[in-house]
Amino acid sequence: MDRISIVTPCYNEQESLPVFYRQITEILQKTDCEYELVWVDDGSRDNTLSVMKGLAETDEHVIYLSLSRNFGKEAAMYAGLCSARGDYVAVMDADMQDPPGLIPRMLDILREGSYDSVATRRADRKGEPPVRSWFARRFYQIINKISDVDIVDGARDFRLMKRKMVDAIVSMAEYNRFSKGIFGWVGFRTYWITYENIERVAGESKWNFWKLFKYAVDGIINFSQTPLSIASWFGIGMTFCSFMILIFLVLRRLIFGDPVAGWASIVCIIIFIGGIQLFCIGIMGQYIAKIYMESKHRPVFIISESNRGQKNDEECR
Repeated sequence: MDRISIVTPCYNEQESLPVFYRQITEILQKTDCEYELVWVDDGSRDNTLSVMKGLAETDEHVIYLSLSRNFGKEAAMYAGLCSARGDYVAVMDADMQDPPGLIPRMLDILREGSYDSVATRRADRKGEPPVRSWFARRFYQIINKISDVDIVDGARDFRLMKRKMVDAIVSMAEYNRFSKGIFGWVGFRTYWITYENIERVAGESKWNFWKLFKYAVDGIINFSQTPLSIASWFGIGMTFCSFMILIFLVLRRLIFGDPVAGWASIVCIIIFIGGIQLFCIGIMGQYIAKIYMESKHRPVFIISESNRGQKNDEECR
């Protein structure tokens, strides 16, 4: 009999977990699969871990992993994928914005054999602030133009994958993780399901505008080298402009006899060029910082407590 694993990263989800547990359990019991619920407590500051332990005591299908601190959602997802043992593995949030009712349909699509993954995307961004929606759309447009991975606008982390795709993702043990890009990079055939945006069942979103902005920058840097070429293009462009201006000043002096005047304009040009140089150095610094973190070979996550016994991510490497 096939087994399906539901991987759920959790951060301060004490109110959402019981609701999620009831609905996902009801759905999975109607399938013809064995199942396990792999919950990852990402250093929650509320009673999320206690809720996990309580449900694990009454239901052997519940597997909980408590990280030693808050490593971030990407690390928590990776920890869950490392621990999942199912033939089919789903990643979904506990806030009920990922509808559990889609699981049977997703499972049927994978069993037909034509696809290796069933992913979901939102049909719209109803309920989001307009500014956030605008920046989100621009992000997807930019990253799809400058990178080799295909990231669908509105894509969620919620997806169901076959074992071979999960193994490919787990083998990518990089420290700086951007799962949406990794899902696209490993390839495999993906079927997309579109659904209407759903509000959280409880609690508040952990993602503010600044966190989303940093997440977008990480995604661009992790899956594109295009920003590195900006420095070269700026250098070529500024050199060309400087050469043209120099010719103009020489001709003006020879033809009209006008002296070169205006220290203010010179200062402005120096500041402008200096700003471009610092901007380019900053871009290169971001890549160097990523290389620095990868070179340390630190674990992506550390598990402090679990009813499955895994201590760190060495088993994934």
